[in-house]
Amino acid sequence: MSIGLPDYSIFIPNAELKGSGAGEGFALTGGPFWSTMLIMLGGGPVRIVIGADHGGYELKQQIVEFLIAQGHQVQDLGTRGPESVDYPDFAAPLARAVAAGEFERGILVCGTGIGMSIAANKVPGARAALCTDCYMAHLAREHNDARILCLGGRVLGPGIALDIVQVFLSSEFTGGRHARRVDKIGKLEELKGKE
Repeated sequence: MSIGLPDYSIFIPNAELKGSGAGEGFALTGGPFWSTMLIMLGGGPVRIVIGADHGGYELKQQIVEFLIAQGHQVQDLGTRGPESVDYPDFAAPLARAVAAGEFERGILVCGTGIGMSIAANKVPGARAALCTDCYMAHLAREHNDARILCLGGRVLGPGIALDIVQVFLSSEFTGGRHARRVDKIGKLEELKGKE
């Protein structure tokens, strides 16, 4: 598979970059959880909605700045400060907006990302994925057609968090056998609605 030069670099400790990038792509090897992985980056602006609770407020602010600098269209649903708020109050409206097609992608940030992912996945069609590294973000898009990225503001530093965001936004769903599996998730949601 061949790709052009990426327009964003990713730092992975103890990893080597193999390949010239001149039409042959880049393979990342090494690192504690990495075997060999091909990362394809690039793409145009994306309509993104973002929300956070108090535990994710600071990281959300950094992500918003990053996304705007990348040329993406960003709608910030809050929270607007570090005061304590309830994560479902941000996860539910964001998940509904993404599932309805108002935005192409969503990003939710709380202390660990767990509460946001649980709440968002109560909305049919949301497909929120908690990702703690770039590999998870890539496969969440490629295999699961995840629409919402959930991050933990208290467990991720801003450098890796921004790398995860970039990979999530630049990875595409591959379809094929994965489409069949994602369709089965949709059918489970339909059954739940009939109960």
